[in-house]
Amino acid sequence: METFLIKAVQLMLSLSLLVVIHEGGHFMFAKLFKTRVEKFRLFFDPWFTLLKFKPKNSETEYGVGWIPLGGYVKIAGMIDESMDLEQMKQPAQPWEFRAKPAWQRLLIMIGGVLFNFLLALFIYSMILFAWGDSYIPVQQAPLGMQFNETAHNVGFQDGDILMAADGKPLERMGTDLLMSVVDARQVTVLRGGQEVSIYIPEDMINRLMEDSVTFTAFRMPFVVDSLMAGSAAERAGMQPGDSIIAMNGQTPLAYDAFMQEMQKRREAKSENHDVNLTIMRKGVRQELTLTTDEDYKIGVFPVTSTARLLPVIKTEYGFFSSFPAGIALGVNTLKGYVNQMKYVFSKEGAKQLGGFGTIGNIFPASWDWHQFWYMTAFLSIILAFMNILPIPALDGGHVLFLLYELIARRKPSDKFMERAEVIGMAILFGLLIWANLNDVIRFLF
Repeated sequence: METFLIKAVQLMLSLSLLVVIHEGGHFMFAKLFKTRVEKFRLFFDPWFTLLKFKPKNSETEYGVGWIPLGGYVKIAGMIDESMDLEQMKQPAQPWEFRAKPAWQRLLIMIGGVLFNFLLALFIYSMILFAWGDSYIPVQQAPLGMQFNETAHNVGFQDGDILMAADGKPLERMGTDLLMSVVDARQVTVLRGGQEVSIYIPEDMINRLMEDSVTFTAFRMPFVVDSLMAGSAAERAGMQPGDSIIAMNGQTPLAYDAFMQEMQKRREAKSENHDVNLTIMRKGVRQELTLTTDEDYKIGVFPVTSTARLLPVIKTEYGFFSSFPAGIALGVNTLKGYVNQMKYVFSKEGAKQLGGFGTIGNIFPASWDWHQFWYMTAFLSIILAFMNILPIPALDGGHVLFLLYELIARRKPSDKFMERAEVIGMAILFGLLIWANLNDVIRFLF
């Protein structure tokens, strides 16, 4: 329950910030062009509003709704989700949206997307300024990588070191690496000191989307953090800080390989409880023999900190140098997200769509400001991109009709705009229901 609450609070805080900034973009451009904004809402408020107030001499009523699915600004003289058709039947007033030149209306509509994108760039810049940029170079992974079953079927083997995709060097873990692999025809790995080529099938992304296990992860060395009192490891003389580098002659030994061997013994109910271990202690190689307990455990708690187990490259940024680096990170993130969108329009991709449960799970289980801001910047990129899609009821739909007006030099009829808004809202609610239904199915099954 505590984990759920922490993730929920992070999600609500992040989305609230993004919605306020997005709607603030529309609001600022509307006020710049002297367009009346009647309402500014965080969250939607059908039937009633949790909190609302109107400052003295202000045209705008501010409030908080009760459905946390977004927010809106109600701009006078505009056909939007409020569907205030009575206002549209009245003669146009100079302060209304419909009375403004097309280029001003265009800027008002893209204001939300623009502000979200600029917010993401700013957050990325401040993350780099405050924490720098740290990553583990995949080509320097001491024990290589471990792969899921789909990757094994293609030809990858645990312990392979990822080198290049179609000749382009692979540098760091993340979405860019995954996309480079699935889009490549040939991936080069280092296996046993020799370069090996693995040919990637064209449907690799579809196979991976059917998996519930990560394509690849670093193989972690087995380093002792602490020992259980009276355990087999303690009796054998093992100490905190020891690195277990081989078991019964199997080397190099990764933590996952050790656990798999113990699981095999447990399932087979092996009568052999003796384990010969080779350890490294302060640079000195030693041999130990110990007898596991009845559950084939040795009584060791391993080091789990990635920074202590794998080589980390860190780059620090000053205040001014963080901005170009943050802009580059934001632009690359947007490019990567757009590149992934092509896979959504497939049977496997549609199954991967997620709702609020999926979004909430991208936040860490414990409060971490670095990860919170990183995820908030990422969601801001997503919100900007999704809102600019040319779907009626989204900002991109309004932009599309405004571009038509600029080119054709005539407005679409109000009746057409009303129908388009209804269709767009139906599409959005359908996608919302589908995405959250996927979350429910994944939770239950």
